[in-house]
Amino acid sequence: MQYDLITILGPTASGKTHLAVQLADWLDAEIISADSRQVYRGMNLGTGKDLDEYTLEGKTIPYHLIDVVDAGQSYHIFQFQKDFQEAFNAIKNKGKMAILCGGSGLYLEAVLRGFQYTAVPIDETLRAELLNFAHEELIEKFRPLSSLVPQADISTHKRTIRAIEIGEFLRANPSFELPTKLPINTVIFGLNPPVELRRERITKRLQQRLAQGMVEEVQTLLDSGVSPDKLIFYGLEYKWITEYLQGRITYDIMFERLNVAIHQFAKRQMTYFRKMEKDGLIINWLGDEPFTQIKQII
Repeated sequence: MQYDLITILGPTASGKTHLAVQLADWLDAEIISADSRQVYRGMNLGTGKDLDEYTLEGKTIPYHLIDVVDAGQSYHIFQFQKDFQEAFNAIKNKGKMAILCGGSGLYLEAVLRGFQYTAVPIDETLRAELLNFAHEELIEKFRPLSSLVPQADISTHKRTIRAIEIGEFLRANPSFELPTKLPINTVIFGLNPPVELRRERITKRLQQRLAQGMVEEVQTLLDSGVSPDKLIFYGLEYKWITEYLQGRITYDIMFERLNVAIHQFAKRQMTYFRKMEKDGLIINWLGDEPFTQIKQII
């Protein structure tokens, strides 16, 4: 086959997993998840794992990078890159095709473009210090470091802080070797259903997951020792349901704000995918066609 990897991406509730499973069944492939929250055990309904979807006509499709660490533990993008490479190599060694499927744009881009600077550790002390500076001041602080991080993105306050963090680390550790950039020959397909259909699906899915016990899931995580701050950090379902369980907001307000937040998140995902295109990744966009038509296209 011409490609090493098939990538399926799209915003939440676009049907990525359903398509990936059908493709995997057709091609005898295995799926690698690219979801920044599905790596956590015990976070099921809130992250939309839908593990039942990986069974098609009685056949279970192998998947990777789901339920990797316990909820509350740290899991960073550099770890994802290493775990992806391990899973990818294992699938290739079986002589099978790998399908990367997810909606976490940064995770997808990190492996598709081979981000190297993710290996540079976070410096919380430096970050706290830099937060007090205006964006223009941060850009001036970065100038002496620009030769160390020539491709740095300094378009926002947060990204400029990260660029300085990387530059300072490389200056202090001149012998540090960045990981080898491993190009992957992938074909990318994107799911982008009509906005109204996406909105309808998001709200319907939220109602279903609440009925299935999503509030109880968050309560179980709290009871197991995961801190409220950590759950709020995970965002979306975990943020708003935690605030509801702490008595800060009513159930109706929780539902309303969470519903809006998921719609906004889907819009941000599409914005990120468009940025990936501008940066040179070719995404073949699919509509809401039945699988028989999508199969022909692919």
